[in-house]
Amino acid sequence: MMNDDPIHDPDESQAEEGVVAVRRAMRILEAFGVDDAHLTLAELSRRTGCHRSTVLRLARTLAMDDYLAQRPDGTWRLARAAGWLGACYQATFNIAEVVQPVLRELSATTGESATFYVREGKQRICMARVEGPKSIRHHVRVGAALPLELGSPGRVLLAFSGEPGEPYESVRRAGYMMSLGERDAEVSSISAPVYGINWTLQGAICISGPISRLTEQVLLELKDPVLAAASRLSRSMMGVRQG
Repeated sequence: MMNDDPIHDPDESQAEEGVVAVRRAMRILEAFGVDDAHLTLAELSRRTGCHRSTVLRLARTLAMDDYLAQRPDGTWRLARAAGWLGACYQATFNIAEVVQPVLRELSATTGESATFYVREGKQRICMARVEGPKSIRHHVRVGAALPLELGSPGRVLLAFSGEPGEPYESVRRAGYMMSLGERDAEVSSISAPVYGINWTLQGAICISGPISRLTEQVLLELKDPVLAAASRLSRSMMGVRQG
């Protein structure tokens, strides 16, 4: 008698094995970071949690289509096809789709307006914004051009573009900047840099609001959510899967 039990369906079992193999291969590619020019087989095994023999078999398969390449010393590096995927991602990247969810979450977490700025010449441009839930808040329209040298978003863009001297050296050491009444006497903000592939500066993310509510102490208390949002957005712009 023929067994119709899908649990014993050989086609389904083969399909599941294929999916597992594909996912393991993706884990190998994802094991590389922006600072990893090449990795040993042992390190790939450690980062993926797969046995060395499995990693070696999959790495050789990926190398057949130029996703990986083995160096003369036996270590592995990303190859042409992996770079082409990254280039395609960047070419088709829609900033609004990636930035808006992070801004919404940051605004919900902090209760303040969240904004993403980019540098354009000697100005900073508001590229995306989510207004905070409170009735009294700081307003900036999308597309507005503001000075770079006034306010924490502009200072962050200058600092992480390599502007010499103070306060930029201090901003680079801290990894963020707070501003209280610098551009507008009634507004305070805290900002952090956002990066893309190869750690190229993409912009600055910030929260802002009335200085009567966002005092220096409050801004310090909100520093961690801002830095976390900047890190999350940077990983998205680099095309790194969120863990």
